[in-house]
Amino acid sequence: MDPTTDNAGQTGHPGSPRAALEALRAEIAKAVVGQDPAVTGLVVALLCRGHVLLEGVPGVAKTLLVRALASALELDTKRVQFTPDLMPSDVTGSLVYDARTAEFSFQPGPVFTNLLLADEINRTPPKTQSSLLEAMEERQVTVDGTPRPLPDPFLVAATQNPVEYEGTYPLPEAQLDRFLLKLTIPLPSREDEIDVLTRHAAGFNPRDLHAAGVRPVATAADLEAARAAVAKTTISPEITAYVVDICRATRESPSLTLGVSPRGATALLATSRAWAWLTGRDYVIPDDVKALALPTLRHRVQLRPEAEMEGVTADSVINAILTHVPVPR
Repeated sequence: MDPTTDNAGQTGHPGSPRAALEALRAEIAKAVVGQDPAVTGLVVALLCRGHVLLEGVPGVAKTLLVRALASALELDTKRVQFTPDLMPSDVTGSLVYDARTAEFSFQPGPVFTNLLLADEINRTPPKTQSSLLEAMEERQVTVDGTPRPLPDPFLVAATQNPVEYEGTYPLPEAQLDRFLLKLTIPLPSREDEIDVLTRHAAGFNPRDLHAAGVRPVATAADLEAARAAVAKTTISPEITAYVVDICRATRESPSLTLGVSPRGATALLATSRAWAWLTGRDYVIPDDVKALALPTLRHRVQLRPEAEMEGVTADSVINAILTHVPVPR
């Protein structure tokens, strides 16, 4: 998925939801250099009411990216640093005794926000990781038997470091499957890195986005209108069959022990639809499916150990499948 080579938003008109969401790219670029695909991935997730797993080494602006998106969309954001001693109540909130009223009152946790940045989610034990599952799937938190709805929109952007495994708890397949997209945040190119350093030398402060010129360019209302428009985007029976054929091919791949589930197929259909709408069409074409296949499916498959030892990756398996599955005409 490379939005820099697409005509996304060229058919949008000033004031339209598509134009508003397209303006996010330019606004976030004031703070984050060269991460256009990740920005678009986060917008696609918001359109699909999904969640995102961001994978990249420390220092590639994952936190800054989420904060800039929240500022440009005028949404509330909170960050939780996941550590081995983090408790579920540290995320969801808990009942606190009030001595003045002699009653327990609920103190909301950081999950009660629009964009939750779950930093290094694989550093915390499964018990705490699972506290996010209900929030991500049901969009509510149950404390002491009482369900409490979360704000809308609500997106979890969880980060993990791909190179450091000591002291981490790998996310189980059931939890990985809850993430709509897995976006890889690469190291910047030489030109982009020079741009980053030049900005810092000129006084750029990543903690002060307002000073960097990041302004709200879209609202939650724009997002809601965009979601309604995405829901009207047409999907032909041939495209539906194409998505199913791709996902079924992962289940038959000799390199994989685990293929894409029907939930993954549903996710690919949804993300392809959102991408089609963002690029200015009201119908889905095979190229939309191909553009979103990697970020939507790469975390839903599991490699065989022997394939992994031979240097095979989830991305290479999916790319091979995209090459061999017949494309509808």
